[in-house]
Amino acid sequence: MRIWIDATSPQSLLPVFGMTLVERHLATLAAIGLGQAEVMIALPADTPEQPVLPAVLTKKLNVRWLSEPGSLQERLGRVLQEKPDEPLLALEGDAIIDARLLQYLAAQSGAMAVCAGDGTVRTAVLRLEGQLPLSDAVEGRLSRLADLCLVRKTLASLPLASVPSYIKKLRRDLPIYLFRVTDAVSRDRAERFLFWSNYKGSTDFFTKYVYPPLVWRMVRPLTRWRVHPNSVTAVSIVATFLAVPFFAWEWWWTGFALSYVMSVLDSVDGKVARLTFTSSGLGNVLDHGLDIVHPPLWYFGWAWGLSQGATDSLVFQAAIWMLVIYALDRIVAAVFNKRLGKSIHGYKPLDERMRTVISRRNINLPVFILGWLLGFPVQTFLLIVLWQIVCFVFHVERLVQFWNNGHVAASAT
Repeated sequence: MRIWIDATSPQSLLPVFGMTLVERHLATLAAIGLGQAEVMIALPADTPEQPVLPAVLTKKLNVRWLSEPGSLQERLGRVLQEKPDEPLLALEGDAIIDARLLQYLAAQSGAMAVCAGDGTVRTAVLRLEGQLPLSDAVEGRLSRLADLCLVRKTLASLPLASVPSYIKKLRRDLPIYLFRVTDAVSRDRAERFLFWSNYKGSTDFFTKYVYPPLVWRMVRPLTRWRVHPNSVTAVSIVATFLAVPFFAWEWWWTGFALSYVMSVLDSVDGKVARLTFTSSGLGNVLDHGLDIVHPPLWYFGWAWGLSQGATDSLVFQAAIWMLVIYALDRIVAAVFNKRLGKSIHGYKPLDERMRTVISRRNINLPVFILGWLLGFPVQTFLLIVLWQIVCFVFHVERLVQFWNNGHVAASAT
């Protein structure tokens, strides 16, 4: 597989979340496992010098710059003639292309085209084999060539709707997207679309409805400054563990402030990672590991502060039960995912609704703060423990109810 990117349009250098559109193409290719493919980037014939790419991309990709005269058809024809036996993906440099679409096209066989948009915002991706599918002279963009080929049936049409759209990591269906960015206005529109596209389909009420405006205002400057998501996670880790002693010392407002720093940054680092293709194994371990480990530490910090260190008190014993049930609940969720191949939080609409208020940090934290403000912190903590038990029972019931569906899914596979 070879890749050809037509970056002759000035819009190819428009930055989206701190990366030019060409950089985003390259990062996408590296992310989907096409880093070893030969990637050719076509520049205008009068380009004085090649753009400078981040070292992290040049290390992962085999990039070749082309600055040759001729029409799009002539330049593309020369590239195809170099290695006619290898399939070629042809992309427009000023487009936003769903990584799932490129991954799907790379796995197919045959010549085909997928188009989207109308008029000046129309764009296309072509999968070519052998010679150009059209011998007539074509003026204009790659999308113009694609449209003519589809009309004359020299290329098969690939509808976007035919590409699998479920994203397991985000627990949601997201239609495959392909669109062109033409100016600053459409760039801003693209950033907002990509931002919302990276939210999980099922998540808690606060992450879904309360945090996004603040997360949006943090993600845009962080990506433009090219702040690595692991740096955001590091700040989050410090705030997480620093909150525990403040809870135990009954410095409640300081503990709450640190907790919300962590809670918001937990949304920010994931968005930065996905929007800039900077996810890493270490980042995933730190982020998800922190999500799993820290809630019991906070609960014990609350219990210690409320009981003033009396480990035989009701509230401290309740914290122990909270830890046990929380761990069992996590195990049930993991077993469900392994058995059914889908998250317990997004298996059915009921599970998605339950996830909105499930016993997790972002729900328990504001409930505890409210109870503390009203003067019933101990009673509120016991209510949180009870809610954890109810959620655990609910998940066990869902696991038992759909257990046999795992056999059906395995047979279908």
